[in-house]
Amino acid sequence: MHDHTVMGSFKQIISNLKLRAYRVVSMPLFLLASVFAKTAQASESSVSESFATVSSSFNMTQGVTEISGKVFHLHMLIFYICVAIAVVVFGVMFYSIIKHRKSKGAVAANFHESTKVEIIWTVIPILILIGMAIPATKTLIEMEDTSESELTVKITGSQWKWHYSYFEHDVEFFSYLSTSNEQIEGTDQKGEHYLLEVDNALVLPIGKKIRFLMTSDDVIHSWWVPDFAVKKDTIPGFINEAWTKIDKPGIYRGQCAELCGRNHGFMPIVVKAVEADEFDAWIADKEQQLAEQKRQQQQALQKTLSMDELMTLGKEVYEGRCAVCHQSNGLGVANVFPAMKGSSVVLGDVNGHIDIIVNGVSGTAMQAFGTQLTAEEIAAVVTYERNAWDNNTGDLVQASDVATQINAQTKVEGE
Repeated sequence: MHDHTVMGSFKQIISNLKLRAYRVVSMPLFLLASVFAKTAQASESSVSESFATVSSSFNMTQGVTEISGKVFHLHMLIFYICVAIAVVVFGVMFYSIIKHRKSKGAVAANFHESTKVEIIWTVIPILILIGMAIPATKTLIEMEDTSESELTVKITGSQWKWHYSYFEHDVEFFSYLSTSNEQIEGTDQKGEHYLLEVDNALVLPIGKKIRFLMTSDDVIHSWWVPDFAVKKDTIPGFINEAWTKIDKPGIYRGQCAELCGRNHGFMPIVVKAVEADEFDAWIADKEQQLAEQKRQQQQALQKTLSMDELMTLGKEVYEGRCAVCHQSNGLGVANVFPAMKGSSVVLGDVNGHIDIIVNGVSGTAMQAFGTQLTAEEIAAVVTYERNAWDNNTGDLVQASDVATQINAQTKVEGE
């Protein structure tokens, strides 16, 4: 009699479990069907507006490109699937805990397996994963398609700045952090765009597909602008590709997203998106500016500056380019960046000093500034370093001295 009762109870438990399993199945399948329906109805050229109201300061940005919108849509799609799964799983769990608690006289069942239940909880996750993989794969493939671009920009990362070069135009420039040292050191009030402002923004036209070619001069950096859904590593000796097509004019900010050294946090990105006509005008003006700068640099080779003029310009260049490593007081950072005060390089041969600034030092953080600074700026900073912090060598270096040194090196390399 006792065995008969136990067997009857066991069959009843199995029957209840099957019934509940089928109920559990219905919810995810319904949600999955809804997901596929939404995906099928979504336009290829726009983001479904069903998730538009979900965007907030606590969520991903929808951005200003078609791709960034699709990434946001995909993010919300998978988020809702995860929420539905959580509701079902935790719902069943808490229902079982409350319904079958000991205080209500529930007795734990003792059984080993149910083939149907195991099939159900294996098949459902597979279907859900497929439902998530299809739109995700489609979006990822589209993100990697740089074909049919209308403008190509080469982006080169280096500690701690960006260099931009427009392939279709004779325009290239460096982009440096423009936040003042006073703000960084806390002696001045921080601005609205603290550490997210630059001296030269990347200017791009809206409504055109723009291809980015990304590389690095030293270590790995990562060019990241959330509003474009673009984040690509810049790797020395390797070129990565990405693209964007901006829908709205405006200023969009990002930053380096790969730990790249001491001043990793001082590599902001600023992109100014403008109408096509405004971009064409900017390009023409920029080409004219760069041509004028080259003309002025040639004229500077004929000039002879006084010690005061060289020291003033040299201090400005040093504070903007060198102080971040070697410090404003010239003492450097022990065992990391050498001091300029009393340095054997600074107090030694002038040509050797110029060579290090122009060509850098391989295998160290000392970059080559030959393409970043003009001959006049290099002459000024060499003069400043050789006469500041009680170095007092009395040496004056002119732009013509730097040009002579560079030309001599170029001739030797050519031979």
